[in-house]
Amino acid sequence: MKVNINNLTLTISAASKKQYPETALPEIALAGRSNVGKSSFINTLLNRKNFARTSANPGKTQLLNFYNIDEKVHFVDVPGYGYARVSKTEREKWGKMIEEYLTTRENLRAVVSLVDIRHEPSEDDKLMYEFLKYYHLPVILVATKADKIPKGRWNKQEAMIRKSLKFDSTDDFIIFSSFDKTGLNEAWQALEKFF
Repeated sequence: MKVNINNLTLTISAASKKQYPETALPEIALAGRSNVGKSSFINTLLNRKNFARTSANPGKTQLLNFYNIDEKVHFVDVPGYGYARVSKTEREKWGKMIEEYLTTRENLRAVVSLVDIRHEPSEDDKLMYEFLKYYHLPVILVATKADKIPKGRWNKQEAMIRKSLKFDSTDDFIIFSSFDKTGLNEAWQALEKFF
């Protein structure tokens, strides 16, 4: 599947409900640990080099970034969680901001939850997935950095992640690599169901 994207804009970086854009566009949130490769995932998806800024210092995204994709959908990049160098009060503030968005936003159609295929999901990853399921939000689980392990290990890692998260089989599970674009078509197919 070839995605031709003509117009990409950052609509707003919002800290709270009163700053959310007033549009009828569907929204898909992207959530994951600080160094899981979220910006790389967004850039690969949109076929742009540095649209979502990748940073050598994880934890850079501190607001909800609403990216308008061709006036069809907003991708909402939420701050990475589980980053140690951020103060506890700052983390709590982010937590409240993310929770407010995920639980109150009517435009939200699904959440892309990113985990690193190489590791067992962290406590934060498990909490995030439980939280999303509790609020009946459809989840597209993306296991990133697939190029970093041999292909022969993918199934084993996927099984481990599914078990660890008590994965709901009605959700999509996508093995992804921004390095060689593994999973790119599958990701778009999963996303487009919600546009």
